[in-house]
Amino acid sequence: MATHTLTNASVKWNSVDLSDHCTAVTINYESETVDDTAFSTNSTRSAAAGLLNWSVDMTFFADEAASKVNQTMFGDVGGTARTVTIKPVATATTTANPAYTGTALLTSFPPLGGTVGEMNTINARCVAASASALTRSTS
Repeated sequence: MATHTLTNASVKWNSVDLSDHCTAVTINYESETVDDTAFSTNSTRSAAAGLLNWSVDMTFFADEAASKVNQTMFGDVGGTARTVTIKPVATATTTANPAYTGTALLTSFPPLGGTVGEMNTINARCVAASASALTRSTS
């Protein structure tokens, strides 16, 4: 099985490539579970798959320049849903380098954070908007 180290991931918010300021990205993809235990002789609960849920956590170096992190994302907190696209490598989308895309709401964007002598970093979070599915494209 092929493995790789994240060194050149692609992170786009609303089609703006912010990869050169991103230091960490995590796509959270999960299914809720619904208890479907009925009266029976079983001594263990039973569960069924529920609704899917996804979110993306991103860490950026802050930058106030045009088309960079702060100006691109700050105004989107709690506002208009935007497209987020994440790829393991910033090259063409293939079966070995899938693109994960969805429409998301930016729920967290602290524009200033750090201590003396540290880089100003932003830990942003977005969640699925309006029942938007997270898609995995290989072409």
